[in-house]
Amino acid sequence: MRADRRTGGLAVGVGRASLLLAVLGVFLIAGPPERLSAQVDRTKPPALAPPPALRLPAVQTTVLPNGLIVAVVEMHKVPVVDVQLLVDAGAARDPSAAPGLATFTATMLQQGAGPRGALEVADEAAFLGAQLSTTASFDGASASIHVPKRRLEAALDLLADVVLRPTFGDSEIARQRELRAAQLVQQRDEPVAVANVVFPAIVFGREHPYGHPLNGTDSATARLAREHVAEFYRTYYRPNGARLLIVGDVTLAEARRLAATRFGDWERGDIPAFPSPPAPPLAAARTVYLVDKPGAAQSVVRIGHVGPARTTPDWFALEVLNTIVGGAFTSRLNQNLRETHGYTYGAFSQFAPRRLTGAFVALASVVTTKTDSSLIEFLKELRRIRDEPVAPPELAKAKAYLTLGLPGDFETTGGAAGRFRELLAFGLPLDYYDHYVERINAITGADVQRVARQYIDPDHFDIVVVGDRSQIEAGIKALNEGPVVYRDFWGQELK
Repeated sequence: MRADRRTGGLAVGVGRASLLLAVLGVFLIAGPPERLSAQVDRTKPPALAPPPALRLPAVQTTVLPNGLIVAVVEMHKVPVVDVQLLVDAGAARDPSAAPGLATFTATMLQQGAGPRGALEVADEAAFLGAQLSTTASFDGASASIHVPKRRLEAALDLLADVVLRPTFGDSEIARQRELRAAQLVQQRDEPVAVANVVFPAIVFGREHPYGHPLNGTDSATARLAREHVAEFYRTYYRPNGARLLIVGDVTLAEARRLAATRFGDWERGDIPAFPSPPAPPLAAARTVYLVDKPGAAQSVVRIGHVGPARTTPDWFALEVLNTIVGGAFTSRLNQNLRETHGYTYGAFSQFAPRRLTGAFVALASVVTTKTDSSLIEFLKELRRIRDEPVAPPELAKAKAYLTLGLPGDFETTGGAAGRFRELLAFGLPLDYYDHYVERINAITGADVQRVARQYIDPDHFDIVVVGDRSQIEAGIKALNEGPVVYRDFWGQELK
């Protein structure tokens, strides 16, 4: 025991001595610190070489006889695979009497499928080391699974059961209905969640496919029944309205074989056309919509209006514009409201990507006593981007933020799947990202000002504020930025 201890101590001592000699050697070769410091000009940042060209794997496609499009992106460095089945069954297709049906149907997919009950579906995913999810947005529904390559076939068996053979058991319908009802009650106690429901209801209107709550209402949830879910599923869950995206350690030939085995017998059907929005009304003058939340710790602000569809050719210019205004931590809104004034932890903006017209929104949760002051700064920045040309350094910074950050989105199979999924969901060219950097770098200051004036219209903003009316109403009215009207937690007029 003593000999071992002495040997171990000697090894440590030798290691430290070697490290010391190495450091002294570097010092003797490179010279003293003073000489090193004198060789570096610390008054300016070092010049960076141009970034290397971004080379992404190609999106390869094949189509099964039943119309299912299979898109494959080969990434063989890590033995994992991401599979996403995209179905044209989003909440824009909800019946007017049943808002929330699409998201409820997507939730029910994994609450019992094939021979498995809800717990067995979850247990099987855990046994495979897989991450399984089913969800729906306004534009579509999806079922996805992330799994090690060696478990891929079993994972696809599970995914196929979830998508093709959901049981929609009455007991699970009742359980999920109760859970959703409880979530809606909780939602009304969260000002941010309320604002996320109220803003689209006001911007789009209740007749628009995007104008109702994504997860429905109390009364609609209470009416959900198995026959409604099954009918929605039979109508929209069809292979000729779906795309299967497979990203990871797999080849096109292998992916086609695996997909055909599991999804080749999926029966195609006639799918109703994607709903069209009603004729747009005349743009209303700027209005403040106040939702009273007594005792709210902060005021939640949403400012915006209807925006362009994701497929607009102006999207590249809009990305640069939004990065300058509120798409990054160092953007104007956050620097103003957070760093300069301390009104919020974060202020941002977005052009929401949608199949139909999306929306522009600027947002923050602000100190209650500074609600009116925050609105002043929001409107100042949103007017300034239209009225003043963007300085070249700020433009270059925004473009660098977008282009230099892009490769990081493709580091993992999950990240790459998220980016390539966008192409399939919105019908964009499959080589979209091959030309992304050059398209962003081609945007000029004039382009930014043009799209700012076209797509940001302060004279017709819908300004939604969820907060304590007794504390914020007087200050908001004193701004004289438009009439103040009052809405409930669903964005509807108070009776």
